[in-house]
Amino acid sequence: MKAQQVAVLTYHKYPGDDWSETEFSEHTLTLPTGETAQAKLAERGVCLSNNLWVREIRKLTEGGHQTAILATDYQADLTLIGAKMFARWCQENYFKYMREHYGLDKLADYSVETITEPTQVVNPVYRDLDGKVRAQVGKLGRMLANFGAMHFEGTLDDEKISPFMQQKAELNEAIEQQKNAVAMLKKTRKETPHHIDVNDLPEDQKFKRLSTQSKHLVDTIKMTAYRAETAMANSLRKYMSHPDEVRTLLCALYKTEADLLPDLETQTLTIRLHHLANVMSDNVIEKLCTQLNATETRFPRTNLRMVFKVGSI
Repeated sequence: MKAQQVAVLTYHKYPGDDWSETEFSEHTLTLPTGETAQAKLAERGVCLSNNLWVREIRKLTEGGHQTAILATDYQADLTLIGAKMFARWCQENYFKYMREHYGLDKLADYSVETITEPTQVVNPVYRDLDGKVRAQVGKLGRMLANFGAMHFEGTLDDEKISPFMQQKAELNEAIEQQKNAVAMLKKTRKETPHHIDVNDLPEDQKFKRLSTQSKHLVDTIKMTAYRAETAMANSLRKYMSHPDEVRTLLCALYKTEADLLPDLETQTLTIRLHHLANVMSDNVIEKLCTQLNATETRFPRTNLRMVFKVGSI
């Protein structure tokens, strides 16, 4: 990796003793989303067991915990590496947001298609044998428990001990038979392939999968819409007193009613947005309208230039 000039950034699983808190200083991190965050960072050079020198960067939390990462990027600024480290949850947050607001996991349709590419599935014969083995092993365990719980109580005379010994011998014989049955089932299971190709399934057990063509198209549209929302969020964040609430504002905007006012003489299509919950939100959305109007975008398949505005004037 080093010879190919590829840097590595990874968490240090066993960082050792904590560093002195006097080594940490306040830094401003710019996250991939455009947001900024304050963090206390410190850095040292560390030699690994393979004699490779790396940068170790730690973050000090308010609770005193130190999170450490190792990096072979010897040129990037400390804050850049720190931002990459603390943005590790971006993908998880993205999928969570997409599921909540864009229905990423929802079905696009209920159509099915035949599986054409080679796909390994669990052999139904193996599955049945595995179920039988588990059932018989459980039965054997109960029999052994009963055998171990048997004990003779009373005086040692022939009239009482003979039936007990006969009962115990019969149970022992049943246990041996059960052990043989389990051994045979395990042997058969071992000789049976665990996975087979989907095309080798019996006709009555073959199945189809949900169609993916429509879902791929719909998911692409959803991701494109998310990128557009992200672009709008990044452009509006600087106008908000609470930048982390910008997506909440945009979600409210998307649900706001609007009037469409075409004007063929001036060749414009005015999109007049209704007022939002408060004046501050209206002021921020007006900034967005100004940016959108500057693009002079035409409504699809027309010559009408779209004009965005807030309010009734």
